[in-house]
Amino acid sequence: MNYLYAFFIGGILCVPAQILLDKTKITNARILTGYVVAGVFLSALTIYTPIVNFASAGATVPLTGFGYALANGVRDAVDNDGLIGVLTGGLSGTAAGITAAMCFALVFTLFFKSRQK
Repeated sequence: MNYLYAFFIGGILCVPAQILLDKTKITNARILTGYVVAGVFLSALTIYTPIVNFASAGATVPLTGFGYALANGVRDAVDNDGLIGVLTGGLSGTAAGITAAMCFALVFTLFFKSRQK
């Protein structure tokens, strides 16, 4: 049943982005940035934590989950290290995701060639 909740909540989070992509001329980068900022904002309002507890990966995998991880990393670092945690917490909270993205990018560059359309 957890898989169903994750799939359903993840889909609900992704539908507005797909509608914006299909129906407006907003660029992909603006939509992606908006989702990260929305995740930070919802985390600051403590709205996103119950969603993560309910849907787990369905809420943490989309870009709103990256914003949630940023906000939690900063919050934890400020609690532990003081004001310097504002600068260090975001990276420590999202280090695994950033590292995975860099490693996958490296692997893909080794096996695929870019070409012009």
